[in-house]
Amino acid sequence: MTDFIDLPIAAWKEDGKDRSVLWISDSNLSAPKHIIPVDDTLNADDAYNLACEGRALLWRSDFQNAKQLLHAMSRRIDKSLTKRKSTKNSPSPSETFHLHRLAQLQRARTLNSLLILVENDYKIPLSRSPNAAEAIREAHPDINRPFLISLRELLGLIGAHEWRKKGVKIPALNDFIYPHYGVFSPNRGEYIDLVANASIPSFDLAFDIGTGTGVLAAIMAKRGVRKIIATELDSRAISCASDNFCRLKIDHQIDLIQTDMFPAGKAPLVVCNPPWIPAKPSSSIEHAIYDPKSKMLWGFIEKLANHLTQEGEGWLLLSDLAEHLNLRTREELLFKIQNSGLRVVDRIDIKPNHPKSRDQSDPLYHARILEVTSLWKLRIAN
Repeated sequence: MTDFIDLPIAAWKEDGKDRSVLWISDSNLSAPKHIIPVDDTLNADDAYNLACEGRALLWRSDFQNAKQLLHAMSRRIDKSLTKRKSTKNSPSPSETFHLHRLAQLQRARTLNSLLILVENDYKIPLSRSPNAAEAIREAHPDINRPFLISLRELLGLIGAHEWRKKGVKIPALNDFIYPHYGVFSPNRGEYIDLVANASIPSFDLAFDIGTGTGVLAAIMAKRGVRKIIATELDSRAISCASDNFCRLKIDHQIDLIQTDMFPAGKAPLVVCNPPWIPAKPSSSIEHAIYDPKSKMLWGFIEKLANHLTQEGEGWLLLSDLAEHLNLRTREELLFKIQNSGLRVVDRIDIKPNHPKSRDQSDPLYHARILEVTSLWKLRIAN
């Protein structure tokens, strides 16, 4: 259960009275210090200016109007960012990435200033508000007392609830994976196809390091690997993977362990799909994308030999997008592999086919069109 003593408190004055409730943020935002109750009389320009000044806006009117205000604030942010871009010289790929991340963070900080109060039983006390109790409960099952949350995060968890109900079709499984809130959805299929089609060295045992939704463990189980040990540190991902294994009726093949990286022992096949970008995540779900200083990537490579059988293979699934952004070099990767007592026996490449790879308005487009996702087959060096 959640220890409420450890949760931050948001406080404000309203109608001459002091108010305070829990503050919830999966974006790691601190509880706002200056909260102003607002309603439909606040226009978008004033809301945007107040947010830029560091004021948090507690919405007290119609829920659908709050969504419209959020969209209006978003348009003002986009307009401001467009003006800033026009004054910049051509930046390097790494500068482009860091400017893009900074803009994302500033955008999130501004939009997250529009707040919603959630009352007991996960109810939203606003007219035309959705019945989001189930969605909120899934994301925060132990918090059945009033709290403040940004409207942006609230809409995000409602959207995640819909994905959880709908699921993500995985052609290689001929079935669905159901992502939970806070667990990265397997929407990019190329790394899944690599595992689905690569020649498996042994069907006796495999480790899946950082299983997430459990999609790669499920692929291996469906391909006939008799025993899989899937590891994961995040509790939401543990719950998500467990549910997916049960739905797919493969839970008898898979041991799910909550641990950081490797389980005890060795296996003839060890698979890992680490975060691909060496940068700092700004929310819990971004840990699946951003890996500060490539900590998980280097940790996997450095310790892999200790968990491989003599003729076993380690499968490293990795995009080279970071290389095209000048955030990591191919030489660094190859040096780490060699220095960890490993050798590359094969590399299978595939071009991504997700929407961003074709979106010319994406600030990272020029790096994305060069991107290749690879399955690196690694063995212990002789």
